Amino acid sequence: MAESSGSEVFTTFLYVSFILEFVFGGLVWILIASSQVPLPLLQGWVMFVSVFCFIGTTVLLFLYMCGSDNEETPWLTVVLGYVTGAHYVESFWRKLDAVCHSTAALFYLSAFILEAWAASTMRDSFTQEHYLENVFAAVFSYVATLLYMVHAVFSLIRWKKAAEEL
Repeated sequence: MAESSGSEVFTTFLYVSFILEFVFGGLVWILIASSQVPLPLLQGWVMFVSVFCFIGTTVLLFLYMCGSDNEETPWLTVVLGYVTGAHYVESFWRKLDAVCHSTAALFYLSAFILEAWAASTMRDSFTQEHYLENVFAAVFSYVATLLYMVHAVFSLIRWKKAAEEL
């Protein structure tokens, strides 16, 4: 059961959700990068999460668009089979997708909590514009959390179905 590759990846919900994750993760990244930083440690973590997840999502989407999740790419099958001991490449990619998005959901949940707390502490000490930048960063990180959670749940379901087929 090979998945779609190339531009066909945008015909399923899981792959379309990559675009939404890009948009909201990118908005968090932009808003944190442009805001005042009263709590560098907290907002540094939020910046790390947004950049890390943005890069990870980009790499996964690129690999899916190259068709790496099906058996039509023998070079990747051989390399991954040798390096990871993965006997079933499709199952490996589904597991990787589920693990990456579950981790991203957990990271974004922590980023949301920290950014919301940082925004609440700066309510009276910064201008309204800087305060609102941080509030919107918290809101968008919450939306990104939900998107990654939904994607993780559907990826886990897809992985379980693939495991049952083997």
